[in-house]
Amino acid sequence: MPAKLKHMAIVSNDPERLNGFYQAAFGMKPDRGLVLTDGYVGVNFNRRAPGRQAGLDHFGFEVEDVEEIFARVRDDYPNVEWLKRPANRPFAGISMHDPAGNVFDLSQAGMENRKGVYAEAPGAEQQLPRHISHLVLRVVDPGLVAGFYQNIFGLRQDQNAPADGNFYLTDGTVRFVIAPWKIGNYAGSGIERPALDHVGFEVESLDAFQAELQRLASDLTPLVGRKNEEEEARTRLLATCPYGALHTHDPDGVLIDVSQRA
Repeated sequence: MPAKLKHMAIVSNDPERLNGFYQAAFGMKPDRGLVLTDGYVGVNFNRRAPGRQAGLDHFGFEVEDVEEIFARVRDDYPNVEWLKRPANRPFAGISMHDPAGNVFDLSQAGMENRKGVYAEAPGAEQQLPRHISHLVLRVVDPGLVAGFYQNIFGLRQDQNAPADGNFYLTDGTVRFVIAPWKIGNYAGSGIERPALDHVGFEVESLDAFQAELQRLASDLTPLVGRKNEEEEARTRLLATCPYGALHTHDPDGVLIDVSQRA
């Protein structure tokens, strides 16, 4: 059984504001503290500490047996390490990294640190009408990294995905896209490091969502309006993702792809 992509975290100087935005724009439900859920994925809004970069920060897997994951990693990826986290974190029992150094969290049902939405019984998930559909990670060697997530976590390739150089993986509910990072893609824009690129949401109606986004724009950092050249260049790269029809961002600038449910 593949691991489940059940957790995502955004680091912000104003996590309360972001928490309010995702509730208002996507109807995500509050859990405990600065944690929201779409019924399947829990999203934490973490306050930025000194020296920490802001933005889309990390994701997390729920697995049946963490010891089995450790054994696979020891055998096939001896340079990959993991670290037990403080018990006050509601999901991150363990943090690990992939062969490219991207950090993610690892949890197992029954771990003592699990709280709130993360402590729900397996099989209790039911996605809300507006929910996370995909997450995109850009790396220098996508084949190596995609192989890691397939071999260690059992993620499957999406057989219906386009043949465009990306690796389209899925846990059966959420797509995880491993895309190539190339410095040339950022011509005319600020150069982003290899890292998580954007998050995708699926909504019941793009027209209804756009209308609500326009209403929210007057109260939150403007999400629409005239774009500068750097933003236009970055949006063009975002638009290459085949799963999005509307390309936008949250008040902190985290990139968001939105599609309409078929």
